[in-house]
Amino acid sequence: MPHIIVADPIHPDGLARLEAAPGITFEHPGNAPAGTLAERLRHADGLIVRGTPVDEALLKGAERLRVVCRHGVGYDLCDVPALSRRGIAMMITPEANAASVAEHALMLMLTLARRVVPLSEGVRRGEWRVKGQSETFELGGRAILIVGFGRIGTRVARLCTAFNMRVMVHDPFIPAGTIRGAGYEAVVDRDEGLARADIVTVHIPANDKTRGSIDSAFLAKMKPGAVLINTARGTLVDEAALEQALRSGHLAAAGVDVLKVEPMVKPPPMVALDNLIVTPHVAASTAEGLRRMAMDAAGNVVDYLAGTPDRDAIVNVEILQAPKR
Repeated sequence: MPHIIVADPIHPDGLARLEAAPGITFEHPGNAPAGTLAERLRHADGLIVRGTPVDEALLKGAERLRVVCRHGVGYDLCDVPALSRRGIAMMITPEANAASVAEHALMLMLTLARRVVPLSEGVRRGEWRVKGQSETFELGGRAILIVGFGRIGTRVARLCTAFNMRVMVHDPFIPAGTIRGAGYEAVVDRDEGLARADIVTVHIPANDKTRGSIDSAFLAKMKPGAVLINTARGTLVDEAALEQALRSGHLAAAGVDVLKVEPMVKPPPMVALDNLIVTPHVAASTAEGLRRMAMDAAGNVVDYLAGTPDRDAIVNVEILQAPKR
């Protein structure tokens, strides 16, 4: 009988989905037996993780393990090559958090555009009137460059259109005709788009090619006075370069949901800046998003072990062609 380990707490409805699945057993943080996760994995066929790293050391004795599912879409903490070498599927929950993250990106844009944080803090100090000319601005009519036109980027584009923004999209993996067909301006030359955009929002995965790509050169090519939004991964950004761009005034502001080091042990220097908003990697963690991710993670593992996997949720799909262990 297949056995599934849920390594981290997930929404109760996800556990209920496992409970209702015929022919499996499972354990979770509320009923896990004694022993380390590595020890317990020796008897597991499936694994669901949220923040637990999956590396060579953890996999060493997991001879039965056939599938790992990440509760979410980022799999930075999972050693995919190590999984692939063992014929273990790496799965994600690709649709579950897209709406939540897209809304969070818009929230960051609006919060910065309307200076919600400093205005609210001023009211708490007893300030009601704002002196001089307003520093706030409308999103309507502003040009936005969406870098990455996947499940989240496409939703951000639709939300920006509803705000009457001029939407530009850069994604070298999506045909320009597809982007234009969706009603947006396709930007082939990313740097040209950076120079024209009032707001740049990033929705790409972190991998060997993209980590650190939002560096001093990237930021220098952005339009003076522009705003940067990052709800993807903190490792995409050179934080020292972002701090300098914000301090110098080259960028008017930035809103990020992610940092290079998570969980944050010590605040990076840029966190002290007034023109930066940081949220603690919570874009996906709405009540609805958490439930969908738990339900999809449970369903992915159950379906994979039953021989009916969702190929769209498998990161290393090539393992489906490998000889069965």
